[in-house]
Amino acid sequence: MQEFYCAYALILVLGLRKGEVLGLTWSDVNLDAGELRIQHQLQRVRRRLLHTDMAKTEASEAVLPLPDICLAALLLRRKEQQAAKEQAKDLWTESDRVFTTRYGTPVEPRTFSREFDRRCERAGVRRIRVHDTRHTCASLLAALDVHPRIAMQNLRHSEIAVTVEVYTHVPSSETRRALRKLGKALGGSKQKDGKKRSKRKQEEPSDMDGQQQA
Repeated sequence: MQEFYCAYALILVLGLRKGEVLGLTWSDVNLDAGELRIQHQLQRVRRRLLHTDMAKTEASEAVLPLPDICLAALLLRRKEQQAAKEQAKDLWTESDRVFTTRYGTPVEPRTFSREFDRRCERAGVRRIRVHDTRHTCASLLAALDVHPRIAMQNLRHSEIAVTVEVYTHVPSSETRRALRKLGKALGGSKQKDGKKRSKRKQEEPSDMDGQQQA
């Protein structure tokens, strides 16, 4: 389902839990400020689908800044939802939820998990649970040398030991070097081109021989 692209971006980049991403409302999202709060969750409990408020703790009330990829995904999701609403017409069920079916009803957590499994299979990657993407998020932060306490705040753990010992699979030194090399290769091309142009300019003969250049 294409509308889940945004949800995948949020669980992978921000480490949101399945219940948190499915319970996310537009009231929780501030697109202008580029941030969101985790204040709701959607869960099926005893055959009932419940959209409830999160416990009011310091961790759950943390404001998460939205990286560009997440902000762009949310803007796209808003357009998709508006298009679905116009197509459904009178069949649309109004709610403030970010992720809904094509008729505006809540997304079943099991449906989300099954679709995630299918996406993993199509992408040719190892199948993991939706919740395991929090491990992925923590590992990526570690690979980028993000301090564990920052990762703890991002994942909203109450204890840093949980972040370090349970979620973070610290990459090897070879992995770190490879990532840095990749980053330089992708982000340093302009700088290298600039150095080459500067070098060529220095080697070119001056039109004012014998005079000092400014």
